[in-house]
Amino acid sequence: MVEKLFRMILPVKLNIKIHNSLQNILIHQTAKKPQSIKSELTKTEPLIKLSVITQFFPPDYAATGQLIDELVRHLELQGVKVEVFTSQPGYAFGVSKAPTVETEGQLRIRRSSSAQLWFGRIRGKAVNGVLFTLRAALHLIKACRSHDVFLLTSAPPFLPVIGYLANLALRASYVCLVYDLYPDIAIALNVIPKHHPIARFWQAVNIQVWRKAKGIVVLSPAMKQRIVSICPEVADKISVIHSWGNPDLIVPIPKKDNFFARKYNLDDKFTVLYSGNMGRCHDIDTILLAAKELQNDPIQFVFVGSGAKREKLCKEVEQLGLDNCKFLPYQEKHVLPYSLTACDLSLVSVEAGFESLVAPSKLYPALATGRPVAVICPQSSYLNQLVADGNCGATFKNKDSHGLAEFIRELYKDKPLAEKMGKVGRLYMQSHFTPQVIAKEYLEVLRRAIAK
Repeated sequence: MVEKLFRMILPVKLNIKIHNSLQNILIHQTAKKPQSIKSELTKTEPLIKLSVITQFFPPDYAATGQLIDELVRHLELQGVKVEVFTSQPGYAFGVSKAPTVETEGQLRIRRSSSAQLWFGRIRGKAVNGVLFTLRAALHLIKACRSHDVFLLTSAPPFLPVIGYLANLALRASYVCLVYDLYPDIAIALNVIPKHHPIARFWQAVNIQVWRKAKGIVVLSPAMKQRIVSICPEVADKISVIHSWGNPDLIVPIPKKDNFFARKYNLDDKFTVLYSGNMGRCHDIDTILLAAKELQNDPIQFVFVGSGAKREKLCKEVEQLGLDNCKFLPYQEKHVLPYSLTACDLSLVSVEAGFESLVAPSKLYPALATGRPVAVICPQSSYLNQLVADGNCGATFKNKDSHGLAEFIRELYKDKPLAEKMGKVGRLYMQSHFTPQVIAKEYLEVLRRAIAK
């Protein structure tokens, strides 16, 4: 039914010859590559021409944009020719306009010419998402003949729909990268009821998008199980690929040598850090109650970032009279190696009921710092197993603020234990969750996509 509806709104007189033209896209790599580029492709394998479409990309400091930036640059090193289509910055520091076209080696970045509107408001974000999707649709139509496959992120969440429409009209191949699962998140947040017509239609569209996709990338096993429960026939095309941290960018820095720690008087205090989005899907209440329990201990909580829950958290800290909590804004990328290491323990949290809908990317750079982690999540979350496998910290059920507070006290008293957990966690991340490791997994997904 959904497919019939889309076919009705597509132009009737499409040039059918475009279908056959895609067969001419695949080319063989014949030119010699510089020895400094460690490409895994042989001279007889095709050079993949990839177009990545995502709303967020540097200079935006949104985590999704930063991750895509690292991903495409490592794919380029493996012989993939990449073009990124993105929006003008909305999260950037003092930058509202970026070049519409940039070229760096094989990487080409195209940005929408229009600035984002009313950024920071929910309705404004929705409007920006719709406008970007429309611009991305025009870009996809123009770029269809010159690319083998499109990688469409769920930022904004309805963006993969244009891949589905382009597949119907132009036989375009696309892979979905699912960061967050909608409308499930909107339902979990009580934004719309589960059986609302919008929710049912959105879910029906998702099913069609997944069916036509050449591949689906999710960030956790729980997200895969969620999609399979909705659409079982796509199970074989779903790949679980974790986020990552960059151990070359984020390296352990002693607090005494860390300008960020000295600047904010953290170098002589046991510091517990929450860095990143304080959004509706993150458990902030458990952290607040732990801070309340520890208000008379020599322990400092630092919250770096923003999000829907930040303002409420600030007010509650003020009302409780807590002087062990410090709030700082998002930091620019060149400051992250210092802000992330200006602590003795990193916090990661997922709200109850969201364990199969989101996957916190902040965990992986936290592991790169060489500091232990404390993760607040439901018992069914994959994060429990990941932390246990890495032996890099501890996990706590939602609302277990006392358990979290006791763990913080334990690490404060046992510095060697904290150092051991941090070192082991960094080694674990370096073995499993680096850009080099993850890019290889994405490359395999792309190869399968163009082979189908």
